[in-house]
Amino acid sequence: GFTDHVALGNEEWNPWDADEKNELAASQQRYEANLKMIKYARSHLEQTSLRVQIWGKAAIGLYLWQHIFGGHLEPADVTAQWREGSQKAGKTYFSFLTGPSVVPGYFSVEAEHVVLVLNGREPAKIAYATQWLHYAQTLMETRKIQHVAVVLLGNEQCNNAWIQPYLKRNGGFVNLLFVTYDYAFVNEEDIFQWPLGVATYRSFPVVEPSWSMLRDPRSYLCNFLGTVYKNSSRETLMKILKQDGLDKLCWIAAREQWQPQETNESFKNYQDALLQSDLTLCPVGINTECYRIYEACSYGSLPVIEDVMTPGDCGNSSMYHSAPLQLLKTMGAPFIFIKNWKELPAILEKEKKMSLQEKIQRRKKLLEWYQNFKARLRQKFINTLENSFLPSEKG
Repeated sequence: GFTDHVALGNEEWNPWDADEKNELAASQQRYEANLKMIKYARSHLEQTSLRVQIWGKAAIGLYLWQHIFGGHLEPADVTAQWREGSQKAGKTYFSFLTGPSVVPGYFSVEAEHVVLVLNGREPAKIAYATQWLHYAQTLMETRKIQHVAVVLLGNEQCNNAWIQPYLKRNGGFVNLLFVTYDYAFVNEEDIFQWPLGVATYRSFPVVEPSWSMLRDPRSYLCNFLGTVYKNSSRETLMKILKQDGLDKLCWIAAREQWQPQETNESFKNYQDALLQSDLTLCPVGINTECYRIYEACSYGSLPVIEDVMTPGDCGNSSMYHSAPLQLLKTMGAPFIFIKNWKELPAILEKEKKMSLQEKIQRRKKLLEWYQNFKARLRQKFINTLENSFLPSEKG
């Protein structure tokens, strides 16, 4: 504000003092009136655009919100009962809710458009997911919400038949389905392939690329930390690594049994292995697509992927014939794809001869591709929702 005009001792009197005060009050009023107009215009704008609430009831929701959307959650504590965040993107205002306290009927539904993130990997998870779908259906029938999309952690053999009756095309109420793995029903109209992403259920972090990640020499040619199942290609991989002493050049830590929960130490080891090796070996498990692929990308370690179809109902959709990993291939992933681990010794020989400069270029390409991959998915997700949920302006 203005203080009384004082200069040259206290004698000087300012004849403009009263006018300045009036002028100030008037300009303050104009400012407040403008602010009101802006607020009104903004709320008016927000009414015409979309408000979408995302209910994160599967860990894959955190990949969507924190990794693809770059969104934040309050509180930051991953064990909190209730976490939420929001952001505006495109014409849409998104809010995200997650945590054990987000239970049907016990939180306020603040948008007419809902994205439900569900786990459909096994019967117990499907039973839980179904409760959420029935809750959403009730909200649709009572006109509390208008549209529903589902992001689904699908079954690793693509047995997702249970979700089909809920889709609008089959007489249900779900407008859009984004589903992991090479589900044969993906059609790019109302069913889209979605990436598995990183293991957020093990608190894999959002990794910001750094100068040292890009530039520093790495101590190992490759890494594989994981479970070696009996009679699997992983056994073949271990044999091949041992026979030429290649396991000495790579960070290898195999275990006989899968462990869902990492200890702090094993998790730190795993992140160090990704950061310290140029290549990350990705042998098939129950499905070809695994968290390891995306986790390696986060640290600029190039995935070497066993490019074979796993047993089950995945692959061969009417749209795509490049399964497995059709989404990654379509998006131009700069990975090394192999059909058999016998190709590995030649790949590692080539690695030994690569200069640091060549490796830096390759890392740069990988990190840029991964950032771009997430940005494109975010844009596609938003566009798909807007095209489906907003009334078309053609009419």
